[in-house]
Amino acid sequence: MKIEATSPDNYIEQLPEERQAPMQKLRAIINDNIPAGFEEAMNYGMIGYVVPHSAYPAGYHCDTKLPLPFMNIASQKNFIALYHMGIYANPALMEWFVTEYPKHNKRKLDMGKSCIRFKKVEEIPYDLITALVQKMTMQEWIELYEANVKR
Repeated sequence: MKIEATSPDNYIEQLPEERQAPMQKLRAIINDNIPAGFEEAMNYGMIGYVVPHSAYPAGYHCDTKLPLPFMNIASQKNFIALYHMGIYANPALMEWFVTEYPKHNKRKLDMGKSCIRFKKVEEIPYDLITALVQKMTMQEWIELYEANVKR
């Protein structure tokens, strides 16, 4: 589902009606709980949460003109996705999430390296996502990125 959006609000406005409320709720949870320093932006055609150049001038190693990405949410064709780079780079955080997930959702976890897919929007575990969002500060992400991702 390719959306050409100029802002997070514009992105959500373009979604099918049944996807708007879950995406608004995810966005609100992230904005209310993400540690200080991260900024919301359109990132790779999705709603993103990034380390701004003012905090990390080196930017993203794949394209230094871009800020360092941390987390994105997107409405894909068959699911809503939460992309969390901290899970990808931190095995302990991944283990915590995989262990906690069954306590919040009866369905099998549908996950890639950093992508968590929610096919049933009514079953998005918002409490678990709230806890996940709070688990990594901007400085912790920068240090983890420099140690494990940036080569």
